[in-house]
Amino acid sequence: MSDRTSTADETAEITRAIPELALLSDDALQAIEAAADTILQEVGVNFVNNPEALERWRRAGAEIEGERVRLPRGLARELCASAPGVFTQAARNPARSVEIGGRGLVLAPVYGPPFVHDAGRGRRYATIEDFRNFLKLGQMARWLHHSGGTVCEPTDLPVNKRHLDMLHAHMTLSDKPFMGTATEPSRARDCIEMCGILFGEEVVREKTVMTSLITIGSPLTFDDTMTGALEIYAAHNQACILSPFAVVGATSPGSVAGTLAQLLAEVLAGAAYAQLVRKGAPVIFGPFVTTMDRHGGGTGFGTPAASQITYGAGQLARRLGLPYRAGGALTGARLPDAQAAYESAASLHDGLLSGANFMLHACGWLEGGLVSSYEKFVMDADRLGVLHGFAGGVEAGLDDALDALREVGPGGHFLGREPEMAGAWHSDIFDSRPFEAWIEDGGRDAMKLATERVRDLLENYEPPALDPAIEDALSAYVAAKKAEMPDSFM
Repeated sequence: MSDRTSTADETAEITRAIPELALLSDDALQAIEAAADTILQEVGVNFVNNPEALERWRRAGAEIEGERVRLPRGLARELCASAPGVFTQAARNPARSVEIGGRGLVLAPVYGPPFVHDAGRGRRYATIEDFRNFLKLGQMARWLHHSGGTVCEPTDLPVNKRHLDMLHAHMTLSDKPFMGTATEPSRARDCIEMCGILFGEEVVREKTVMTSLITIGSPLTFDDTMTGALEIYAAHNQACILSPFAVVGATSPGSVAGTLAQLLAEVLAGAAYAQLVRKGAPVIFGPFVTTMDRHGGGTGFGTPAASQITYGAGQLARRLGLPYRAGGALTGARLPDAQAAYESAASLHDGLLSGANFMLHACGWLEGGLVSSYEKFVMDADRLGVLHGFAGGVEAGLDDALDALREVGPGGHFLGREPEMAGAWHSDIFDSRPFEAWIEDGGRDAMKLATERVRDLLENYEPPALDPAIEDALSAYVAAKKAEMPDSFM
């Protein structure tokens, strides 16, 4: 494999040496927090089809009216105080375990698309083969710290069984941390049991080995499917990203401050409920924010309002003392084109500067989350190296620079000096050579270079070592679970 297609050893999660961007004043943040308390007290949140949840809230002191839960001012914040500000997610390769919270940033790939796209075959429904390919690419991506979860939805497998194959793939094709499923409470339990096989049941009882995505139905609704999965994970001390889905002006108010107040209320309710299930359960303040494209009704990314909400939510998360999820290579573009690059770059840097601790969709996202793109996956994954470099801050020491200037003198150059060469980030995909050299090498554009990168990585993939007895036990578990029920595509 050539230098341009090589991979590197695992890279530790980003530790910021730069400040977060504080967009909102303390007065504005206090006003938003007060508004969130008012929302929880006066409007309330719905916990749908979940009598047990209603009873938990009743015992905690909430007012219950049907499925509506209204919280006295300060109750949710008081309950959230027991959630950790920093936690470690263990990987089967201990060198790849990650710390989530504090000054760190963990990068994870795209999550959830039912379609995939590549230059050769175009847009199509995703299969389990595609799913496995993306895990292989993620395993080989040096700047990516996390294997993610549903990197694409394998539509060729039954809905009620595909989580088994997906988690089995994460456990065998990658040794990075991964996510569980939240599409049904029993499937969350399956994930817990499979982790018991991979890590050992005692390890799962003592450590967090999964971080899973719990979507909150904005505005202010917790359905029984997601809440049921949250209960399973929280009870077993497994981390959950609490993710309201706010489309500004559609599922949240049209103002930045109003949306932030709603998001804070939703996350407060979810995080507090997790603590009612198990005190100390790890949760992540994880809203997903987009705006509406007024021309076509689609979602917009890289917009001013989305950026402002991302920064404001980061400030609120830090004040609450919870890890924060934000950002990703988000775009509404249909292809990995200029629109995709502009929008993705904006959201990636918004996530970094907002103080995100966990970044889902860091590579591969296309078409507003409907598509996982092979080419964009490797281009985004390559670009994540820029975040690593930028987050490291600027070294204050000048001694080396002065020594270099003394050595080179007026009219000299620094080309070829090892210190200068070693400190520079360079892309493993993009071509910045002079025009003549580029033409001589085929004049390949970014899409062609990325296609070749995908091909070379998949051809050279090698699975990380796994104890054969564990692999056999996982396969047997999956086979037994599948045999228990008929296929269902509903």
